[in-house]
Amino acid sequence: MEAGPPRRPVRGCECDRLFAPPPGTAKATMEEYHPPCDEVGFNADEVQNIVKECVDGVLGGQDYDQDNINQWTASIVEQSLAHLVKLGKAYKYIVTCAVVQRSAYGFHTASSCFWDTTSDGTCTVRWENRTMNCIVNVFAIAIVL
Repeated sequence: MEAGPPRRPVRGCECDRLFAPPPGTAKATMEEYHPPCDEVGFNADEVQNIVKECVDGVLGGQDYDQDNINQWTASIVEQSLAHLVKLGKAYKYIVTCAVVQRSAYGFHTASSCFWDTTSDGTCTVRWENRTMNCIVNVFAIAIVL
């Protein structure tokens, strides 16, 4: 592996072993984040627990506040992604998060994927409190080497 730029901890995450390159430098390679691993098999329950923990940690005890939405959603996706990568599984992950103020109008989302259902997977976590709703989607695409 080639020596890359110095790395720093991911912003807003307690994960002290996951690093990302500083802004404005070359991006790190997948190999730096994913050591060779033959384990394939998406475990939706494991992913759901990880994401729920991250959402609870960020939004638990909070009331909806428009001024904090960008920070909250960024923290949820960054922390979720960091914990997923720490599993050491051979996946590329996509994590999305939406937080909306609770209202009588509801909140509806949909997604569709065209992929290998034997190795790839998705998980949706719904979280709510009395003032807001949160939906986090995780898409995991197996890395085939």
